[in-house]
Amino acid sequence: MMQITLYEMGQSNPLLTQSTRVNPRFDPVNTGQPALIGSTHKKKLFKYRYTPITLQKIICLEKMSRLIQYSKLSFPRFSIAASRNGRFFSTGPDKSTNPNPNISGKTDKIEEAETIEVPPPPTEKLLVLGGNGFVGSHVCKEALNRGLTVASLSRSGRPSIQESWANSVIWHQGNLFLTDSWKDALKGVTSIISCVGGFGSNSQMYKINGTANINAIRAASDAGVKRFVYISAADFGLVNYLLQGYYEGKRAAETELLTRYPYGGVILRPGFIHGTRRVGSMKLPLSVIGSPLEMVLQHAKALNQIPLVGPLLSPPVNVSAVAKVAVRASIDPVFPPGIIDVYGILRYSQQQR
Repeated sequence: MMQITLYEMGQSNPLLTQSTRVNPRFDPVNTGQPALIGSTHKKKLFKYRYTPITLQKIICLEKMSRLIQYSKLSFPRFSIAASRNGRFFSTGPDKSTNPNPNISGKTDKIEEAETIEVPPPPTEKLLVLGGNGFVGSHVCKEALNRGLTVASLSRSGRPSIQESWANSVIWHQGNLFLTDSWKDALKGVTSIISCVGGFGSNSQMYKINGTANINAIRAASDAGVKRFVYISAADFGLVNYLLQGYYEGKRAAETELLTRYPYGGVILRPGFIHGTRRVGSMKLPLSVIGSPLEMVLQHAKALNQIPLVGPLLSPPVNVSAVAKVAVRASIDPVFPPGIIDVYGILRYSQQQR
């Protein structure tokens, strides 16, 4: 049994005395909580359900109750309504419910408040270079799923893809070697993802992988584009020497990106990218080979340290994972700039962002 005496806040004489006891019975409202039952001489008071019971909690409740009653007596009531066109209206104090005769107001008077112009939230516009290719098309779909405005630039323009997502992309036709041919595509763009790359002779590979991307990086920087993501390639040891123009072009573009975008430039270095690749009217299921290898090699990072052949054992990565990380890097201001290797791509793709 516990005896508690309550005093009115700010008074020295006791106004209210209440004997309380903790009932071991379970409360029918909060099952499992003991009920605190109170009674007085002349009038019924509150029924408190607090476990454990402290004097400070009960005094706090009493103080809050008196503050609420005081606010009802001291302040007029107002009502606010919003019209369909976004303009707000307010009415004067309600005289019929105002117990204070010193406060007067006209209940029938409605005054129009100042119109508040709220600007729409800024929209991100993403430009995908090479958006009609294998990786680029997946990047476009991922960006659309995130609610971005998506545009694509390529030499051929709109592809022959007969899928619904293609109708939501703004397709531009242009040549990265001729900046004037695609200058209009940069209007309103906040970020760029470059999927441009190709093979051929050493001079051709350097031009496609290096010069074309360098031109794009410089044009984007001059146009004020905030972020630039470049999908490069992982090192493969001996393969680098066989495809010298390819890797020299990639690394030259990376250097330009890190120079122009030290805080907003991201370089992804995937290895073998697998998925369903469309070649003309045919679909190549590259995941038949890539997916099992990815499952095995992603847990064998130590094999990369083997001289000469180690880089060849880098795990493949699904094209959807590359697209997911690329889009996130293009719009997330806290995404770390710099180079992200294949293990980083796999790690970021598994995060829920």
